[in-house]
Amino acid sequence: MQNAELLNEGLALMALGMGFVFVFLTVLVISVTLMSSVVRRFQPAPAPLAPVKQAPSAALQDDETLAVISAAVHRYRHQKGRD
Repeated sequence: MQNAELLNEGLALMALGMGFVFVFLTVLVISVTLMSSVVRRFQPAPAPLAPVKQAPSAALQDDETLAVISAAVHRYRHQKGRD
């Protein structure tokens, strides 16, 4: 009889603990949701970003830079084949 009583107490304690955790997590989710809505309400609107003008890529690379990059890629590919 004592084993059955211990089992019932254990199950009741487990249900109580799981219920407490469930209630705590529910309160936590509700509070975080409310806080995020309050922050969104009082946060100022972001300023619109000005479009960034990008320089043409051809103007950035001169012939010497292009030759150096090509030589580096060629050397890398040949060394990779030896390994």
